[in-house]
Amino acid sequence: MPAQLPGIERLGDLNGKKVLVRVDFNTPVHLVDGRLEVADDFRIRATLPLLEDLKSRGALVACMTHFGRPNGKVVPEFSVEPVRRRLNELCDGIQLLENLRFNPGEEANDPAFGASLVEGFDCFINEAFGASHRAHASIMIPPTLLPSAAGPNLQKEVSTLLGALENPVRPFVAIVGGAKVKDKLAITKVLSQKADAVIVGGGMAYTFEFAEGRTIGGSLFDETNVENCRELLATGKIRIPIDSRGLENGQPFGPDGGIAPVQSFGEDIPEGSMGLDIGTLSAAMFVEEILNAGTILWNGPMGVFEDTRFATGTEAIANAVATSKGFSVVGGGDSVAAIQKFHLENEVDFVSTGGGASLELVELGDLPGLRALRDSKVGA
Repeated sequence: MPAQLPGIERLGDLNGKKVLVRVDFNTPVHLVDGRLEVADDFRIRATLPLLEDLKSRGALVACMTHFGRPNGKVVPEFSVEPVRRRLNELCDGIQLLENLRFNPGEEANDPAFGASLVEGFDCFINEAFGASHRAHASIMIPPTLLPSAAGPNLQKEVSTLLGALENPVRPFVAIVGGAKVKDKLAITKVLSQKADAVIVGGGMAYTFEFAEGRTIGGSLFDETNVENCRELLATGKIRIPIDSRGLENGQPFGPDGGIAPVQSFGEDIPEGSMGLDIGTLSAAMFVEEILNAGTILWNGPMGVFEDTRFATGTEAIANAVATSKGFSVVGGGDSVAAIQKFHLENEVDFVSTGGGASLELVELGDLPGLRALRDSKVGA
């Protein structure tokens, strides 16, 4: 595990100090009466303990965040205004700077842009775990210029995720899902070395099934990673579905669902059909393993759960994770969305605010933003 991150205590007395906080308020928004409003304030609420603590210490606080992908240009639809309104409703008196990604210097990690951000501030706190895998200016430059610290939520994210990997209560069961096997292959390999069992579901599972010699019809498939999947299966740690549910090729699926009849398949999916969810036998098999786990790490859904016809597998896994007596950690945007969809977010032990950051931390054991904080000598 990397060296401990510097905490807020290193900043000393904050009364009257101007504190700049990097947050991750890249939240979903939707139109309400013709105006964009925050649709999910989970990431904003996660920062409230820090912001309230800083206010109680007499600090003057400003936050900065990225929001969407304006590609270095000022794009009105990516203004942080809806986020600013929600922040002010939840915690009055906190300034929120405009979208960092309106300036090309942010994603380019431009030192001059990073220096402009910290002008007039006395210290810096990184509370943006979800952005700390990006070597961007707002993450990397402030620790070189100001006394800097990790926020409590960032510290908890890191210690919880790495703790689950390095010192788990066993059996340690990892659950990996999602659409593309190439996106999750590295983390699956790491988890196969750390965990007692790795459950694989979602679209990525079909390449594993093909590698096992099964037919997968028109399901998602990555021919470039068949041998990698075969090598992982040979570890004996990987658990893949033994049945599935899906549709005939070409039938519509997605958030609005459809009227096409759902098909059930055994181990093999015939040509002309595609798998979109794990089957009932697979769900039961996976649930049993989860309920007997001492530690659970879940990243990725079991199917196209946005379509209610194919949410069954993900819901079964979510309920098992929530009811298991093992210590449960849920990371990744789709997994978090799933437990929220099924109203289980208060039933798991830890919900990570980071998607890609969670994956990279589990895979590599460190992040650029964490290194920047540890390397900061300013004010130490």
